[in-house]
Amino acid sequence: MRELSVRAGGQAGDGIASIGEALARSFSRMGLHLFGLNAYQSVIRGGHVWFQARASPDRPYSQGDGADILYALDRATVEIHAHSLRPGAIVVHDPEKFAVEPSALPAGVRALGVPTLEIARKYTSQSILQNAGGLGATAFLSGIPLDVLHGVLSDSFGRKKGEVVDWNLGASADGYRFAQEHASPSDRALGRGGAPKLLMTGNQAIALGAVAGGCKFLAQYPMTPASTIMHWMAAHSTSLGVVVKQAEDELAAIHMAIGASFAGVRSMTATSGGGFSLMVEALGMAGMTETPVVVVEAQRAGPSTGLPTKTEQGDLNLMLGAGQGEFPRAILAPSHPKDAYTAAIEAFRLAEAWQTPILLASDFHLSESLATVDREEIRPPPEVPSLFTVEPNGGAYLRYAYTENGVSPRAIPGQPGLQYVAGSDEHDERGHLISDTKSGIPKWISERQQMMDKRMRKLTGLARDVPAPELEGPADAPLTFVAWGSTVCAVRDAMAELAARGTPTNLLWFPAVYPVDPARVAPRLTGARRTLLVEANYSGQFGRLLRTETGFVPTARLTKYDGEPFFPHEIVAKALEVGVDGR
Repeated sequence: MRELSVRAGGQAGDGIASIGEALARSFSRMGLHLFGLNAYQSVIRGGHVWFQARASPDRPYSQGDGADILYALDRATVEIHAHSLRPGAIVVHDPEKFAVEPSALPAGVRALGVPTLEIARKYTSQSILQNAGGLGATAFLSGIPLDVLHGVLSDSFGRKKGEVVDWNLGASADGYRFAQEHASPSDRALGRGGAPKLLMTGNQAIALGAVAGGCKFLAQYPMTPASTIMHWMAAHSTSLGVVVKQAEDELAAIHMAIGASFAGVRSMTATSGGGFSLMVEALGMAGMTETPVVVVEAQRAGPSTGLPTKTEQGDLNLMLGAGQGEFPRAILAPSHPKDAYTAAIEAFRLAEAWQTPILLASDFHLSESLATVDREEIRPPPEVPSLFTVEPNGGAYLRYAYTENGVSPRAIPGQPGLQYVAGSDEHDERGHLISDTKSGIPKWISERQQMMDKRMRKLTGLARDVPAPELEGPADAPLTFVAWGSTVCAVRDAMAELAARGTPTNLLWFPAVYPVDPARVAPRLTGARRTLLVEANYSGQFGRLLRTETGFVPTARLTKYDGEPFFPHEIVAKALEVGVDGR
């Protein structure tokens, strides 16, 4: 793959995310595909943070393994990232702040001193303007035209006073010209591609997909990494006709969403593992009352508050068992923003069609990473049908009628002739509580079993209705990767690297991790010659689920739980260890 990876690093509060986003937006406007990793600590100031923008004419699925340009705002950045610099890489720094000794850099890597502070002082006493000078120099080395960068900066600062915009344009032009006079672009610099791309995080894609899927109400309490779903929804609520409510806590948020859905509005809440732990009792109520609701669970490293700004796939067991007792649910697990958009639409369709909670499992890596999406990949769904199909007919209305597929007729509550009880206790077809006796015979013995059977029949239909696992790569490859969620993307990049070495592999990935339909899954697993399960948790939770549902045991597994996402080289190394030559 032709690619260029640009990395910027410094301390929290130095504006690293803004630098990275400006680079990412510039590449996307050039018509290049991009993946941007934003790595930061859970502190407001201090602590090392960095951003990597990986651009290519072809789609990169992860942040990749190395860097070709490093913009270092402090000495620690050079020390931390020097080992990741590829031959021919360039380190941009300000000699007034710190020196970069050649001995501190790998062979073939050079440093370019850019007087960013001096450039900033031409315009203002605010030292933060140095970032514009460094950004301009980095843009030149990256092959980004100055007019593209200036278009991005003008849009970014457009709401501020003209003086601030002028300062940033001037400083970035000065840095650009300095690099032009003292260096040449990176050997990996890329020219313009095709049409400009859309650029979005996983959370933005989920929010956009939710709206496309008919969501009209979001109740949420902010918790990293789910918070930006609410930020996006609130910013666009008026134009899109969505009511956004910041609740006092996660318990209130899910109860508001369930209440709105009960009244007839497609509703959603979003949180991380800690907040979801508080929601599980209400989730059970939605299961009992057969009320559709979509819950986004953006995982981060646990237990407890764990690593608030780091990634993991450790909440699968929690999502599988959330809520007392048993009730049907589905868990969707998108891998990339383009999938997150369609998964959100699908979550609302499934919730309404099967009248049950649907969980959308994201993680920090997917939630906050930036990626390009082609415009044709953001297709509006067909018109969202109303599933409130019952009209008053003068007859009896059985809200929880026993049906073959478990889905009962649903009516907007409160209509004359369609009144019913919807309580959190077990009930009969009308919704009346059954924990009593009739003619001395315990009523619940038969009613409870029939109602449980009715509800749980939905699982059979859900297993066939959720997106099926997909096989990518040559069917006869000697090694099959098994993965879900954002980990899929690093596996795809690892597969490309292995293919370049002449070692073909394939990938079985699961856009829905539950329920599992053995008839659709088992043949693909048993047909694989060797399998490598890749998961970002300690115990291989999805592997255990597959074993329970299908009897499948992978040949080997690669787990990671240090809070960092998978890097392709880690997967390549494990694949070579397992064996990709068929021996």
